Amino acid sequence: MNGILVDTSIWISFFKGDNCAKPLQSMIESNLICTNELILAEMIPSLEYQNEDHLINLLHHVELQKISIDWNGIIDMQVKNLRNGINRVGLPDLIIAQNAIHYESLLFTLDKHFRLMSKYFRLKLYQQ
Repeated sequence: MNGILVDTSIWISFFKGDNCAKPLQSMIESNLICTNELILAEMIPSLEYQNEDHLINLLHHVELQKISIDWNGIIDMQVKNLRNGINRVGLPDLIIAQNAIHYESLLFTLDKHFRLMSKYFRLKLYQQ
């Protein structure tokens, strides 16, 4: 395993103080988490708009996993999703899944489609 990739859904819940994201605090303290440019691009604009500089600083200190996109792999992943009834998975989430698989990271997420995808791909999810 190469860290725990924290999806945007968890970060949002964590910043709101939701119980489902509570394990993230100890993960941060134990330096177990990682992120990628896509997740940062999803998070930082609204944090900047809200002047949440301390949260932006936190995100910039998380280990960064570089994204290298295999576009044919993304297409194959989406075709397999559709064949298995997993619809409406957007391109950003396909890239996040591919990134987690590539680095053999656990994905910490609230999004149901990742759980469905883990049945058909080597996507490993953090289980609470």
